[in-house]
Amino acid sequence: MAAAPRRTGQGEHRIVFTPSGLSGTVAEGTSVLDAARELGVDLDSVCSGRAICGRCQVVPSVGTFPKWDMTVRPDHVVDPDDLEGHYVGRRPIADGHRLGCALRIVGDLVVDVPPASQIHKQIVRKDIGLGELRIDPVVTLRYVAFDDDDAGAGASVLDRIRAALARTWDLHDVQVDAEVLPHLHRAVADPTDGATLAVRDHRIAAAWPGYVDRSVGVAIDIGSTTVAGYLCDLSSGEVLATAGRMNPQIRFGEDLMSRVSYVMLNPGGDRTLTAAVRQALSELVTELAADAAVERSQVLELVLVGNPIMHHLVLGIDPTPLGQSPFTLATGEPVELRAADLDIPAPFGRVYLAPCIAGHVGADTAAAILAEGPHRGDAVQLLIDVGTNAEIVVGDRRALYAASSPTGPAFEGAQISCGQRATTGAVERVRIDRTTLEPRFRVIGCDRWSDEEGFTAAVADSGGVTGVCGSGIIEVIGELFLAGIIDQRGVIRAELAERTDRVVADGRTHSYVLYDEGPGAQLRITQDDVRAIQLAKAALRAGTDLLLEHAGLDRIDEVRLAGAFGAHIDPRYALVLGLVPDVPLDAVRSVGNAAGSGAVRALLSGDKRREMEATVRTITKIETATEPRFQELFVAALAFPHATAPSTHLAEVVDLPASRPASPPTGRRRRRLSPVAPNDDTADPRGTP
Repeated sequence: MAAAPRRTGQGEHRIVFTPSGLSGTVAEGTSVLDAARELGVDLDSVCSGRAICGRCQVVPSVGTFPKWDMTVRPDHVVDPDDLEGHYVGRRPIADGHRLGCALRIVGDLVVDVPPASQIHKQIVRKDIGLGELRIDPVVTLRYVAFDDDDAGAGASVLDRIRAALARTWDLHDVQVDAEVLPHLHRAVADPTDGATLAVRDHRIAAAWPGYVDRSVGVAIDIGSTTVAGYLCDLSSGEVLATAGRMNPQIRFGEDLMSRVSYVMLNPGGDRTLTAAVRQALSELVTELAADAAVERSQVLELVLVGNPIMHHLVLGIDPTPLGQSPFTLATGEPVELRAADLDIPAPFGRVYLAPCIAGHVGADTAAAILAEGPHRGDAVQLLIDVGTNAEIVVGDRRALYAASSPTGPAFEGAQISCGQRATTGAVERVRIDRTTLEPRFRVIGCDRWSDEEGFTAAVADSGGVTGVCGSGIIEVIGELFLAGIIDQRGVIRAELAERTDRVVADGRTHSYVLYDEGPGAQLRITQDDVRAIQLAKAALRAGTDLLLEHAGLDRIDEVRLAGAFGAHIDPRYALVLGLVPDVPLDAVRSVGNAAGSGAVRALLSGDKRREMEATVRTITKIETATEPRFQELFVAALAFPHATAPSTHLAEVVDLPASRPASPPTGRRRRRLSPVAPNDDTADPRGTP
């Protein structure tokens, strides 16, 4: 037997909101928007019911609803009035939709709040790997109209604004940021137009005359090599513009330790580096705002992430304590300040600098963790941000461990005889025939392989073959090993010179000729190039193995390769070189700029900021510089793929070369292999940030 219909009082009607299921009884004539506010329904609005913004669109339904024991007749949904009928806002009214602020309740009603009309809406942004994200803005726009009696006669502008916010939005005891005070008079110069206020934590963060329906924020990943920025609509989560540029600090040193050395050797060097990176941030924000056609005054939030040295230099903090034991951070906590304090041209902007994890593991890693979520699942995840310095995180929702390993710039093409950055003309893909030992390759800017017709003409038009970038270095070393040209120890086999003219004498060692178009147009992979990759990959692998030991883990369920370089590594070659422990090939995935993705999440969601801060506090930090086991693990990791660890999964997808006798001596004494600092091939850099 059906339950008896719920009775309402005279002049009252029941309304049910979907998908939330929230319901209640409201007086006849109440707008759907006001009913939503009264019942705590997530329905967006900026203009406070003036049919200007178009954000409060709902879909009314007619019929019988047994679930709620309700019947909604067609006459319960009134026709649009003049306000709704003449709506000309930026957001068009979709078919079947009505403006919640204009739709009056004259009978029992069921209305659906579509995702686009929800404040805390779910969005999917595949272009920067955001996945599904619940928008939870830390700053919201509030439009107010003014009454003549707001705050009484002789009231200040701020008093009138407070009165309007209390009357319209039920916001009380609102304060105002000091930098906004000079703009208040202009915001209410014509009271008949009303004003739009940005409110953050019960503080007025910006003020504009009239109605403004868009505010934006910028998330920036400050890498040691590149600075990448994303400008987003703070309400919808839409990415409106992206841009990037080289970090200008690079002229003071390619790697982080070189920049710390610059500060140590040059009085005022820290101020020079700070000015350089702040200038880059200023230019980036200006470029992003121009690309998105928004005013810089609309940039209300900025989230910055970076490694500890970038973090300190942006804030104007001397980074030299991070260059020597015990590698102490000035602060690992999140820092909030005005954009103007960092010379960023966003007059109302506030900056959130994400928390660092340790002296070698920075806010960029915290953001990458937020993006990839090892702390949210049961799978044991290995997250590696591969760059000049590799940040490594391993664990699951029960515990996370983090460390940094000094890989140096070899993965980015530096310290490689023919290495270069990933630009047009750089070799990025390599294959070597197992029988003839002949190579073929692809270069950036050309979609043909080198053995395909038209390749020579195509690359000539773009400047020719100019070098080998990071992903190309990984693949050519991997192919040299798989083809048997180098042995497990990384030695180029001298005896192959009798079999192919690709292996040539090079002093007392040998090199492999990858590309040869005559004098001045030859690319060789030298024995020292192989050594540089060995040292870098061994440092990375040793850091990973050290974390696994501390975590007490004997398995990895998934591997995420992050960063600009990690995004271009073929997972197969990551396993061949032993960059990562042996796992199924499909368990290894490149995730692009995870730090940037995490920064955008923190930009669009206060809840995600709190999640990141809480997660950082639980991470166990391992300092490789003080770990005796690091050296032992490093030595074992020098071999391809590894001296002792099995390669069971790798053997299922590639034909690994059979173990060979050691190559005969060449007459040159081999130098001792040890982890190397980026600019020193003899020092142990385990303390290098």
